[in-house]
Amino acid sequence: MVFKRMLGALGVGGPSVDTVLATPRVLPGGTLSGEVRVKGGEIPSDIEYVALALVTRVEVEHGDSEHTGTAEFFRAQVSGPFHLPEGGQHTIPFHLPVPWETPITEFHGGALHGATVGVRTELSVARAVDKGDLDALSVAPLPSQERVLDGFARLGFHLKKADMEAGRIHGVHQRLPFFQEIEFYPPAQWAGRVNEVELTFVADPHELAVVLEADKRGGLFTSGHDAYGRFQVGHEQAAQMDWAAEIGRWMDGLAHHHGGHVMGGHAPYGDGGHYGGHYGQPHYGHHDHDRRHDGPGWGVVAAAGAAGIVGGIVAAEAIDEIGDFFEGDEGDGGGDW
Repeated sequence: MVFKRMLGALGVGGPSVDTVLATPRVLPGGTLSGEVRVKGGEIPSDIEYVALALVTRVEVEHGDSEHTGTAEFFRAQVSGPFHLPEGGQHTIPFHLPVPWETPITEFHGGALHGATVGVRTELSVARAVDKGDLDALSVAPLPSQERVLDGFARLGFHLKKADMEAGRIHGVHQRLPFFQEIEFYPPAQWAGRVNEVELTFVADPHELAVVLEADKRGGLFTSGHDAYGRFQVGHEQAAQMDWAAEIGRWMDGLAHHHGGHVMGGHAPYGDGGHYGGHYGQPHYGHHDHDRRHDGPGWGVVAAAGAAGIVGGIVAAEAIDEIGDFFEGDEGDGGGDW
């Protein structure tokens, strides 16, 4: 995992940057390690800083239109100012925390189609900033998340695609301004009632929120609508639960609920135990009001991100290397995980 890029702002002979990831595969909440290698060019250079950022592609809805841009959701400066002599070398080791809400990009060694996370290196010299190229970063699910995905696989759900949506989920403590949706086609036993099911994880060091959304088919005299469910459990408990049974019961229950809003409470699990936190039963409603609070517009998010740890969302076409990195990752996928 090495990339090289010359600083175009300095012309031929400027410094070059190699970023080597010692951990090209990480877990949410884990550590990203490696080193940035800066090599001097034909003239001495005064480097102002070196920074690393995690980026992903995010979809933003504006009324009836939808835009796809790049969100920088984690950023850290790994070096302050230093002088780089002609032909000199400077190595910067780094160990950075990976946000707990980082989108996962793989399951059982296979790619989740549509989910991509990249590591971007930024080097500033002579007041010119070069954002470098992108390295792909593979993010494996936590054991608790893997258990949920195993439940979907055991029931025969077929992966459609995964993407990131700008906004926040109602009732869930969420730090990032977007969330990941993993979309599935239902198996035959529910295909007549449900078009697809979307799964969202929101993790923190202690708990995992599992949010489900089912797109219900309309009947002869009824229109289709969305159904929602939420499970809030500790990581250890989630890794021990029979998620195939829980998801199956939730799917079966969709046929018996036609309205209302049922959330919260506790449900027994195992031998008289209880889930940690809240156990969500199915509830129904309009997507914009009951499941997600839409985030601010493009300009507002970008401006806010420029001043904080969480980066903004910018138009993908504004950054050439972003487009190159994500190229070829379109479509519904539908292949193996």
